Amino acid sequence: MKHIMDLSKESWEAYFLGINEKKFKATQVFEWLYDKREYNPLKWSNFKNETRELINKSFKRNFIKIVKKEEDNLTKKYLFELEDNNHVEAVLMEHDYGLSVCVSSEVGCNMACSFCESGRLKKVRNLETYEMVEQILLIEKDIDKRISSVVIMGIGEPLDNYDNVIEFIKIINDDKGIKIGARHITLSTCGIIPKIKELMNLPLQINLAISLHASNNELRSKIMPINKVYSLDKLMLTLDEYIAHTNRRVTIEYVMLNNVNDSLDNAEELVKLLKGKNVYVNLIPYNETSHIIYKKSPKEKIMKFYDTLKKGGINVTVRKEFGSKISAACGQLRSKEVK
Repeated sequence: MKHIMDLSKESWEAYFLGINEKKFKATQVFEWLYDKREYNPLKWSNFKNETRELINKSFKRNFIKIVKKEEDNLTKKYLFELEDNNHVEAVLMEHDYGLSVCVSSEVGCNMACSFCESGRLKKVRNLETYEMVEQILLIEKDIDKRISSVVIMGIGEPLDNYDNVIEFIKIINDDKGIKIGARHITLSTCGIIPKIKELMNLPLQINLAISLHASNNELRSKIMPINKVYSLDKLMLTLDEYIAHTNRRVTIEYVMLNNVNDSLDNAEELVKLLKGKNVYVNLIPYNETSHIIYKKSPKEKIMKFYDTLKKGGINVTVRKEFGSKISAACGQLRSKEVK
């Protein structure tokens, strides 16, 4: 049975047409769910009784729940328990431009990137659309403020749960839904090429981030097994295609691992790889965890890497560190719970 928050507005329109109702009823559903935050269809006063009862019988409406929260000054990390007792997490970050939430898209992850806590615990299942939507709703309720931007970069590979993630994006982007502008929604992928091509043909103006983390094929295959299936060269060609088709700049995520991918040679290789592309590189200081051997690159090393990219004509930033005093590495809070 579908959840009442599994459907985008266009999916609700199809539902209403299927029961011989007018499709504008979909807009009214969204107003009840996301504006009034009333989840019981029996209380939807502008629907006739038989429609209310049909929706009530046809859709489930359970909530995930917050079971743990860790916080430091600008970051809150939430652990959620799902109906089947699995756990996922989300991170709330306070920026000068507003509040951003990093949501999970799967329970566990099969991509097995060697530096990532999420991939250490294998994928159990995809998250349903409502389980992603509710991460935002519950955080908004907890802090009594609106979220202004969303990053799909928590536990899981979003393009490995493509259909549910696309419905989620449509719901949160809808002007009758959670009302988060497309330019404030970022999907991060390690590079599942066929799904990137599908994504670029959708009429969504969201941001794409590529988790690159290596400057050559050999290194990337060593730390990111996905590269053995979709090599760096093929990924770069797809990136060119995506940028040409969407006319949108792509973010390149590059986590800085001490003595692994942070040499000046790596920086020069990255310049050659990205030169002339409409991208900007986000250098990410690594969040160390007790289960993984990698260490964070020293600050001076990160800045030399940054300088090399800058001199090579690459747009580059160093991500501000969030949550280093809490379990903010992706999957870290969940792995503690599983342990």
